[in-house]
Amino acid sequence: MHVIVVGLSHKTAPVEVREKLAVPESRLGEALGRLCSYSGVKEGVLLSTCNRVEVYSVVEDVEEGYARIQEFLADTHLSLSSEQLTPHLYWHTGDRAIAHLFRVAASLDSMIIGESQILGQLKNAFEVALAHKTTGVIMNKVVKKAISVAKRVRTETKISEMAVSVSYAAVELAKKIFSNLDEKTVLLVGAGEMAKLAARHLIAQGVHQVRITTRTPQHAIDLAEQFGGMPVPFDQFKDEMAAADIVLVSTGAAHYLIGAEDVQRAVDKRGNRPMFLIDISVPRNIDPAVRHVDNAFLFDIDDLKQRVEQNRAERLQEAEKAERMVVEEVGATLEWMKALEVTPTIVALRSRVDEIKQVEVEKVMSRLAHLSQQDRELVEGMASSIVNKLIHRTMVTLKAEVNSSNGPAFVEAARRFFHLDQSSTHSSEEEDRESRLRYLSPDPVESAHEEPEASVRKRAG
Repeated sequence: MHVIVVGLSHKTAPVEVREKLAVPESRLGEALGRLCSYSGVKEGVLLSTCNRVEVYSVVEDVEEGYARIQEFLADTHLSLSSEQLTPHLYWHTGDRAIAHLFRVAASLDSMIIGESQILGQLKNAFEVALAHKTTGVIMNKVVKKAISVAKRVRTETKISEMAVSVSYAAVELAKKIFSNLDEKTVLLVGAGEMAKLAARHLIAQGVHQVRITTRTPQHAIDLAEQFGGMPVPFDQFKDEMAAADIVLVSTGAAHYLIGAEDVQRAVDKRGNRPMFLIDISVPRNIDPAVRHVDNAFLFDIDDLKQRVEQNRAERLQEAEKAERMVVEEVGATLEWMKALEVTPTIVALRSRVDEIKQVEVEKVMSRLAHLSQQDRELVEGMASSIVNKLIHRTMVTLKAEVNSSNGPAFVEAARRFFHLDQSSTHSSEEEDRESRLRYLSPDPVESAHEEPEASVRKRAG
């Protein structure tokens, strides 16, 4: 079995292609059922977001799996043929597929590195797959490990701690000035999108009250309802500044709306408690001279963008640490998958020898009907001990070599030596004759050289 991924993202496809392939959550179950109906596709998870559409699957044959999943994606939107789709797709298998999933989960492949939304989207996609029973042992393990890797990256790096948007950079700076935003009051002057987004972030961080003013009174009333705040007449907002801990300004005015004397008056009324002013307007609406007012902290759009660029550079440094974690975790997952490959052989070997043992014990017992129950248990125990000793070294070797380059050769050898690919319900007549001779006339030389069980365990360990 092979783990593969086929998909496209913001890196390979424009939004007009991504939106055609996007699968709404209400249709995910149906899409997954259709995916796993394709020949050779054994397991599947479908991750569909605004920035990517990806199919993670376990398939019998890699090339056939690629073809079937590409066919599935084309069938998702009939207006896109496979030929139109192919230039935008990427294909990965094995360690590259697993590494890609881990990087996606850890937001290393996101448009904004370190964003947290993608992990929740992956969890939702996995839950839908589980609910529709389109995953199995392999995909369950790989996706759970991806979620674990993402959590490790967030715990052991600072990749998500530094703002990389202008609106959130404003919040980050506000938290540096006030340390705690609980019970703080925001005055929003104007209705620019970045200012409104910053206001939402501030409210999410504990800001208590929002006061809003615009040149259009009804617009201020509508925004106040949206934010759960209070409208303020535009010609009175300077009087309200004294009650505001944070002033966000974003209007289309071509001149300064707030001067140094306005801020000085507000700070005096506040008893010199600090005031944080953010001017996201272009042209600027707050006079830069405000920076000279004690206890007034002014930042304009350039200050915020500089902060964002600094944080973005720091995130990239943290991303390098995260990439090393991904490599480490991919290695551990591949070892697990290789061990999984040898498991059927070990199970078959144990089943094979247990079957042979049981057949031979029953033959002996039928000829030794006079034995007591205790003696019968001793005979069966001896048979089990012999079998365990005979296959012990094989079992140890298979487990030890599974991750080596010769691992597949050892597995194949074990299957051939013990005839694990053949039916083993009854011994042949030759085996029958030899086993009778062995039990009735044990070889004294072989018995003399038999290695004690404790010694076998010691060397195997």
